[in-house]
Amino acid sequence: MLSKISLLRTAATTAMRRTMATEAAHRPPLDMYGLNARYANATYIAASKAKNLEKVESELLAIKNTAESSKEFASFLENPLISRDDKTKSVEGLLKGKTEAVTMNLMTTLAGNARLNSIVGITDMYIKLMKAKRGEVEATIISAEPLNKAQTAAVSDAMQSQFPKGAKVVLKTEVDPSIMGGLQIQIGDKFLDLSVGSRIEEVGRTSV
Repeated sequence: MLSKISLLRTAATTAMRRTMATEAAHRPPLDMYGLNARYANATYIAASKAKNLEKVESELLAIKNTAESSKEFASFLENPLISRDDKTKSVEGLLKGKTEAVTMNLMTTLAGNARLNSIVGITDMYIKLMKAKRGEVEATIISAEPLNKAQTAAVSDAMQSQFPKGAKVVLKTEVDPSIMGGLQIQIGDKFLDLSVGSRIEEVGRTSV
């Protein structure tokens, strides 16, 4: 009798450990909070279990791009006069056979909860999770005039010490004439202002 109880305990413990290991394998790589984050986290976990994280990412990005470029689609997402059932049916008709089940489930859930207008924010958070999974760090160099390849490479080399070891750096450049000269650098949530404009502002605030 005791041996049977012992075997049952061992089996239960083993099953629990396997379940915990499985859950850990699909856990989002970042802690994010808020309603949009809840949808993004749930979608990430579902896509991870279905082994199609990247496919869902590309589908959500396509939906986001359409929402931002098509006034008609954006109006559909935002329109509170369309019933939840009608929105759900429309979403099913638009996406049936064109997306993964995870993407379809997210969109129909949002339609049923009257939150389709949150898809852009949810997509941004999902992409954030995917970048963290890939170990990507975004860095943006803002200059008053376009940088050539040599200048971009020089700034990138100088910034290497600011990146976590092994990070995959996604470098972007932007032009903003209002900074007048110098550079502004954004690395993740860190911001470094080396622009001429900021120096002039400092002089203007200095008492003589």
